[in-house]
Amino acid sequence: MAFDRTSGDVAALATRYVRQEILDPLRTVGRFLAFGVVGAALIGVGVILLGVGGLRLLQRWSVLEGSWSWAPYLVVAMFLTGFTVLAGSRIVRSSQLDPENGPS
Repeated sequence: MAFDRTSGDVAALATRYVRQEILDPLRTVGRFLAFGVVGAALIGVGVILLGVGGLRLLQRWSVLEGSWSWAPYLVVAMFLTGFTVLAGSRIVRSSQLDPENGPS
């Protein structure tokens, strides 16, 4: 009983295997990363626009004119720094994940 498979069958099998085990997961990860990068960029632009809008709102307030003209910049800088610290604290490393109880 001899096998009558040709080398073409082996090449087709290898091609299907590579596509199934390597290319399809890479496409999935690529989509995940693309949506993540676009989402992060949009959130970043939104936060910057909110900061500029808040700065302009505070600058129009007549109490903060003259010698207090620096105060709106400090308030907006503190707000953006606080937002950055909050966002950074919500990032969890994969080594800190507990599979049974979720993030620690």
